[in-house]
Amino acid sequence: MNRNDPLILAIDNGTQSVRALLFDLAGNLVAKGKQEIDPYFSQQPGWAEQQPEYFWDNLGKACQRLWDSTEVSPSQVAGVTVTTQRGTVVNLDRQGQPLRPAIIWLDQRHARVDGPVTGPWGWLFKLLRLEDTIDRFREKTQANWIAQNQPEIWQDTAHYLLLSGYLNYRLTGEFRDSIGSQVGYLPFDYKRHTWAAPRDFKWQTMPITQSMLPELVPPGTPIGHLTPEAGYHLGVPVGLPVVAAASDKACEILGSGGLTPDIGCMSYGTTATINTTSQRYVEPIRFMPPYPSALPGHYSTEVMIYRGFWMVSWFKREFGLREQKIAEQQGVEPEALFDELVRSVPAGSMGLMLQPYWSPGVRNPGPEAKGSIIGFGDVHTRAHIYRAILEGLAYALREGKERIEKRSGVAIRRLRVAGGGSQSDAAMQLTADVFGLPAERSHTYETSGLGAAIDAAVGLGLHPDFETAVAAMTRVGDVFEPAAETSQLYDRLYREVYLDMYRQLQPLYHRIKDITGYPR
Repeated sequence: MNRNDPLILAIDNGTQSVRALLFDLAGNLVAKGKQEIDPYFSQQPGWAEQQPEYFWDNLGKACQRLWDSTEVSPSQVAGVTVTTQRGTVVNLDRQGQPLRPAIIWLDQRHARVDGPVTGPWGWLFKLLRLEDTIDRFREKTQANWIAQNQPEIWQDTAHYLLLSGYLNYRLTGEFRDSIGSQVGYLPFDYKRHTWAAPRDFKWQTMPITQSMLPELVPPGTPIGHLTPEAGYHLGVPVGLPVVAAASDKACEILGSGGLTPDIGCMSYGTTATINTTSQRYVEPIRFMPPYPSALPGHYSTEVMIYRGFWMVSWFKREFGLREQKIAEQQGVEPEALFDELVRSVPAGSMGLMLQPYWSPGVRNPGPEAKGSIIGFGDVHTRAHIYRAILEGLAYALREGKERIEKRSGVAIRRLRVAGGGSQSDAAMQLTADVFGLPAERSHTYETSGLGAAIDAAVGLGLHPDFETAVAAMTRVGDVFEPAAETSQLYDRLYREVYLDMYRQLQPLYHRIKDITGYPR
């Protein structure tokens, strides 16, 4: 790399860490600073909150770690971009100061629903039998809970932003945010990629006004320039352009090279997803919209498993102490030992089948859903449970793939896998076998940061267009081919067992909810 080559500084504020990443125009990760963070604190059961200033402080610490790790000069940075976790909201007053802790996307509190939606929208929802779905939307809208339970805070709220909007404000002083970051309970029109029209039902179901919301710009569009405070905080020259990127999942897709609907981009993160990029508005589940893409004017047709690879973390916390202690003694990464645990068990986990609905959904699965494991026998060990978790997640994502294909009419022929779970060779091979398709791992682990850097590179004119940028900055790393015999076994388990599990167990989930009240 030449000392005069321009670099992009991408800030990736995830659930577990903030990462400051330097990319060159060939998509190489030149340097990295990672700052671990506490995802949230809980003042009451089910609450998940964090101070907005905490994210800003740790962004600065990540940048400090970056510059401490490299001899690259900050003067080489041509621009800055931000990608963040989705759905975390921040209330600011007229002076731009936080009024309360940010409500994190993992938060489980519910607002009160006061009567049905009225007027033509209410009639339509009743006709389409969507009243329960709309009620779940209203319950989960954080603005409704704040207005009901902290009315004085809501009254003082002048700006209501996602975490991306808050960080862009701290960087530039501008209340602007990317269209590609608008994923959450907001009055956003997912089809037109604008704030909802004045007569849209969303304005009736939440207390947000247009004046509270930021100006929206497409990914790859300048948001503003670094203020003196922000330049000092990041350790880069004041006045650098800040370019709009998109949410972390959307950026992962772009950073994986997923520009067309025949490429299935999977994220093995805290939330597990399968996505395709399309110019068409395609609802993967009826009345569940596709999210805005990191590619301007495009849609991310997504199916999500809410807890996803959180379940892997759950297993390691509850049952993986042995591997963690051995890894510490031997000076190796615990993940290598967990991969050995997977390989010690045959494909299919000797009949142990897991349905990964550790958190309820909105439509499919519905709010009554629970996780389940069936097929236990005296031969099964915790290793079988661990493999069954990975297999269950792969089954659920394969079901998502088939939903997307049915709705879009386009067959998915290639898989690109990103996120923390993609670093496991065992998980990658299992994925290829369950899907019966090659599973491709990107050349860099930091695909969400890379996707943000691609947005910035195009926005700064360092690459002429997105096709050129993606071709230059993304490439496939390792490829895992499906094993024919194993794929046949998984295909039968998936079609003859897994696809029937939710339908068969759903009545029991309803009864459990009626008896125990869980989930609410």
